[in-house]
Amino acid sequence: MTPKAMPLFDTLSRFEHPNHSVNQYLARLIQSGIDDAGVTYEHCYDWLLEQRSIENNFKSHRSELTIFLHWLWQVEQRTIVQVDRQVLSRYLEYCRQPPMEQIGFCNLPQFKEVQGERTPNEKWRPFLGKLKDGEPLAYQLSHSAIRTKLALLSAFFSYLIDVDFLDRNPAAILLRAGRYKLSQQHQRAGEDDEQLKAFSELQWSYVMECCDRMAEAEPEVHERTRFLIHLMYSCYLRISEVAARPGYTPVMGQFRRDRKTGVWGFFVPMSKSGKSGTVAVSDQLLASLKRYRIFLGLSELPGPDEQTPLLIRHKASGRGRDAGVRQANLGIRQLREIIDAVIVAAAELAEANGMSQDAAEMRALSSHSLRHTGISHDINLHGRPLSHVQADARHDSIDTTSRYLHTSRVERHETAARKPMDTLAR
Repeated sequence: MTPKAMPLFDTLSRFEHPNHSVNQYLARLIQSGIDDAGVTYEHCYDWLLEQRSIENNFKSHRSELTIFLHWLWQVEQRTIVQVDRQVLSRYLEYCRQPPMEQIGFCNLPQFKEVQGERTPNEKWRPFLGKLKDGEPLAYQLSHSAIRTKLALLSAFFSYLIDVDFLDRNPAAILLRAGRYKLSQQHQRAGEDDEQLKAFSELQWSYVMECCDRMAEAEPEVHERTRFLIHLMYSCYLRISEVAARPGYTPVMGQFRRDRKTGVWGFFVPMSKSGKSGTVAVSDQLLASLKRYRIFLGLSELPGPDEQTPLLIRHKASGRGRDAGVRQANLGIRQLREIIDAVIVAAAELAEANGMSQDAAEMRALSSHSLRHTGISHDINLHGRPLSHVQADARHDSIDTTSRYLHTSRVERHETAARKPMDTLAR
């Protein structure tokens, strides 16, 4: 029998409330070998937050992600990074003919209230069937309904690529080819449809200036902010790599000094591809680390295997596994809010200086842009060798790193404007 489907996301009005049942479910998945279940859930949560302005969009994406994650984790027992075109095709077949025990015949809420706590509704089913004269009809899913599923998943996979969590979009591939192919007018344009993902040199200078101003004005709040921004940019870190989640607590001891060479690095125990790696640490980042640690009353540099949390809370958590604990790390959501607040403040600073267009572009960026900015600047501004950047970015292929070479369309057009027809002509 297929494992029972678990609802994961509550209604819009209760969406941001913590759910103990969901947290326990994710912990069990991680223990069973689905290592990225926690961080995948966080990305789903953030994606749904972006849909909440239009309730119908929120409901459609919530429903699709709930079914997809149940199938992925419980039926296939895979992580999302293992999903390719063939795997996703199996998901579509599952949706065409779901197990009978996964089909309900009336709309029911996914969660119910039990003694003030939201718990899964055991009568809820992920698929909705039809009855005729009290008897269930054969479940059917139209060709257009399958395409809608793919379109919803494609949007989500695009988001995961944008936040540098995935490298491919299998749903988009299925929509571009084969029986689920969309009409030409619905296909994206490609390169000229690209969006800015990194701060320009000028824009980034405003972010840096803003960090310094905030830390000087409110050190008890923003010394941590300053260190976080410096760390994310310098080490090209994904936000999931510095955030606490079930099974992972980032600590100061991840800054490590090589005993043979004396150089410092930041150890990432597991990246999105499941690989560990050490990122080279710049002198300026080391200075930022010392400043932050001195502010915390610690020694300048961490000792071997030091377990001090990397980004300490300013006050004790009010809920969850760290309730009542001050010496604990922040989660993805809290870190993203901190970074986004800096970006907004930096954009306002740029606008106050007459840089209205830059300010508008900055507001369109997010915490995910720090990694892209660090990589792009190191290649295009600081002249680091591609192989060095590839190693620190933990890219599997040099081709991935090469995408950051002159990523700006303006720069590309400027170099094209200056190229001659005949280099020997006088």
